[in-house]
Amino acid sequence: MNKKNFNLIANKLVKAFLKNKIIAPIPTRFTKKLFIAQKLRKLCESKIKKPIIGFKAAGTGIPVLKKLNEKEPFYATVYKHNVLKNNKNIKINKYTLGIELEVCYLIKKKFFDLKKKISKKNMKNFITHIAPCIEVVGYRQRKKGIKSLGDLCSDFGANMKFVIGPKKKFKNNNVSDLKTNIINLNTNHSVDGNTNTVYINPMNSLYFVLNKLQKDKVKHDKDFYVFTGSSVGVVPILKKGTYRGKIDKLGIVKAKIN
Repeated sequence: MNKKNFNLIANKLVKAFLKNKIIAPIPTRFTKKLFIAQKLRKLCESKIKKPIIGFKAAGTGIPVLKKLNEKEPFYATVYKHNVLKNNKNIKINKYTLGIELEVCYLIKKKFFDLKKKISKKNMKNFITHIAPCIEVVGYRQRKKGIKSLGDLCSDFGANMKFVIGPKKKFKNNNVSDLKTNIINLNTNHSVDGNTNTVYINPMNSLYFVLNKLQKDKVKHDKDFYVFTGSSVGVVPILKKGTYRGKIDKLGIVKAKIN
């Protein structure tokens, strides 16, 4: 694949991202192998000039990684215009994959000035707040389902919108083995989960993202969020309505799907 082809595909995805439009599926040669999808994602992100609010971990379910024959998740950039306050409206389309319930962290911008390697011990010094959040995932392409992790990665990590619940000051919160639940309050369709399904646990997922940001020499000049991955898998949105996500000891977050 030459540089020109990469650029053409990236331009199509960027246009769809910025204008919130749906395009024809991109060729599978850009998505089948994760390292190629990573290159495409990074090229797309380099073309976006909107404010960045954070980064997400994706593909954090270990059973999913095994099924797709991948060794680790990936991360993607999250832009400010796609992050909403609690209980806000989210408009979906027929290529929306579903809804997720996650733990997110607010990280100090001085992380990017760290000269030594990030570790699971010293990363706690950079966390200011913790919160439950809802992510709605889906494509900007006319395709459904997931055949490879590259499907998600190449399409901006397939993140459509995030809704962040009430934040708590981080006090070395233990988020391992916490029960989680997401329910459509209009239909009572309910799905239980656990934070341990998130790449061992959300703190491990956070470490993964920070480690990758450091290795990729990413720089950012503001405090930022890290969204650590779904504790309930990708829950199909069977009906529109208000979804309430609850994470034990952390709190409740709501999103109105319409």
